[in-house]
Amino acid sequence: MRRRTLHTAAVVSWLLMAFLCAGTVEAAPPEIRATVAMQKSGSEATLLGMFFHDPQLGWAVGAGGTILKTTDGGRKWKKASSGTTSLLTAVYFQDARRGWVVGANGTVRTSRDGGESWNVRVVSTQAPLYGIAFASPLKGWLVGGNGTILQTTDGGENWTDQASGTNAALHSIVLINEQHGTIVGALGTILTTSDGGMTWLPQSSQSSATFFDVAFADEANGWAVGNAGALFQTTDGGTHWIDRTLPCGRTCTKLTDLIRIRFTDAQQGWIVGEHGQILRTTDAGFNWVEEASPVKRSLMALSFPRATVGWAAGEGGTIISISSARR
Repeated sequence: MRRRTLHTAAVVSWLLMAFLCAGTVEAAPPEIRATVAMQKSGSEATLLGMFFHDPQLGWAVGAGGTILKTTDGGRKWKKASSGTTSLLTAVYFQDARRGWVVGANGTVRTSRDGGESWNVRVVSTQAPLYGIAFASPLKGWLVGGNGTILQTTDGGENWTDQASGTNAALHSIVLINEQHGTIVGALGTILTTSDGGMTWLPQSSQSSATFFDVAFADEANGWAVGNAGALFQTTDGGTHWIDRTLPCGRTCTKLTDLIRIRFTDAQQGWIVGEHGQILRTTDAGFNWVEEASPVKRSLMALSFPRATVGWAAGEGGTIISISSARR
């Protein structure tokens, strides 16, 4: 119960940072501005995880064991029974039928019918779990509180502990292939593997920021985002990281938390964060522009099944669709 309370407090803390003031990014020119629209989720639960298998089929998860599913591109969302009231933080589907959700108190559940029903998977931790990723149908990882890393080599039937070398909360994992992956977390923590997770090596970020998410545009170029506007870049597959945090501006007092990042190709990437902030790059992160957002509620989940169509979700059951045309 104490871990669940601490995790809830951590989530709430994401929402308490000050507003991002003018002067940190430029408004997007009309010719490259994305179309962002609200969707009705039918839920008031804060949504922390989202995954779209294709532009029609997607899932969102969050507080109170909430699992939402759409089969029509988000025009309608249906609530599925998760069998738990635990906070769910991440969702991943290998195909249209087989998926996983993770969350507080070591919660792991799996579905074999497209998320209509969910079955318990017992793991060796009660720590909150925040991230899930698969490199192949059989090989995947979970990451979470207290430096937790769990690996499966049998498609998620069984999960075994791996040594992380840290007690920091690990928030996100991304896999470039079966051998190479990167994990980010609290206190500036960045871990990388080049041997399929047998060893995870700490990398220096020279930052105490809490990193919430990490994404790669290709095998070499990656980005991590976190609290107080933290924005870091690697150009060598995760070994070295450069602080690219956007300037605060003359009238700014505190930067907004950046919570999720995705790259849809080598040039185009997206970031969402507190107070409905949406940032976009079309030049591999050299410049980031702010897109007009229809919400002021914080956005905590992001998924792009195609380069030109995606969704974000967050506080109070907020779901928005995002579409853009290539230049």
